[in-house]
Amino acid sequence: MRRPPPWDEALSLSLLDPAERRRARSFRREPDRSRYVAAHTALRLLLAAHLDCHPVDVLYGREPCARCGGPHGRPVLLDPEAGLCFSLSHAPGLSLVAIGRVPLGVDAERVPGRRTVEACLERLHPEERRELLAVPEEERSSRFCRLWARKEAYLKALGTGLGRGLERDWLGDRAGPGTPARPSGWTVRNLSCGPQNTTHAAALAVPSGTPVPGAPYRLNWAAFQGDLQGRAVNGTGGGPC
Repeated sequence: MRRPPPWDEALSLSLLDPAERRRARSFRREPDRSRYVAAHTALRLLLAAHLDCHPVDVLYGREPCARCGGPHGRPVLLDPEAGLCFSLSHAPGLSLVAIGRVPLGVDAERVPGRRTVEACLERLHPEERRELLAVPEEERSSRFCRLWARKEAYLKALGTGLGRGLERDWLGDRAGPGTPARPSGWTVRNLSCGPQNTTHAAALAVPSGTPVPGAPYRLNWAAFQGDLQGRAVNGTGGGPC
């Protein structure tokens, strides 16, 4: 998703649950709120299409944290019969949703400034740090962004988030003899961002053997617009998914 939906934001907000609406109201900057609302609206629309229900009836929550057991782990559908896993990420100018039948993680990032890269280098795997420091300075931010997207996608797929030390897993660009082992049992790849390849990075993590697309599909908001506006007029919905 690169743009918000082509309808009034009030319609999008009507599809969100109370917690999502509270979160949307908490943003001080309009672009941040708009991006959050658009991303969560898209997530609900796509999940509802898979589950054959109305977006407002999609119920999701959080697994227990994989590290501490707290209520802030991986987002999951509350219906155990649904059989779907999902991941959501939004950055300025680009949001991604991934849905599948296996645990997965997706991440979208905007290329950061030099100071952000320098501040994060010490947290990385030693070999990742060496790789980045060997890159010409003018290329380092974009290379770091691709690496960081892979890190975030992988940690989301694990269900740990950034609570797992960033130095524990090597997800660098190098290949061949002498490179550290990649995380066992996982495929972690960058995705093409199309016209935003110079400003953004995206990545997907899935269990080994799962097909990985080369690029995300662009969301067609118009495919949902007529049905949503008709339901809004008629005041209809469905039952819980």
